[in-house]
Amino acid sequence: MAKTTRRTKPRSERRISRTYRLRLSKLRAAKRALGAATATEAIETALDMAVFTRELVDGTEAMFGIKIASPDPDR
Repeated sequence: MAKTTRRTKPRSERRISRTYRLRLSKLRAAKRALGAATATEAIETALDMAVFTRELVDGTEAMFGIKIASPDPDR
């Protein structure tokens, strides 16, 4: 007899409250550019994009064995 598995919703990560002093014009521009409805959504999307970019660079370096230099000289 086949065993059925019950699907459960993935547990969401714990959220914490933080306070940041951001320029309103920059936040509005980010919301528009990212199509976000809220400031929180814009910030989370931007952070997700930053992490994804790092993962892409790391994966490309590993796959091709080359070092990808940042265009930002301070990094």
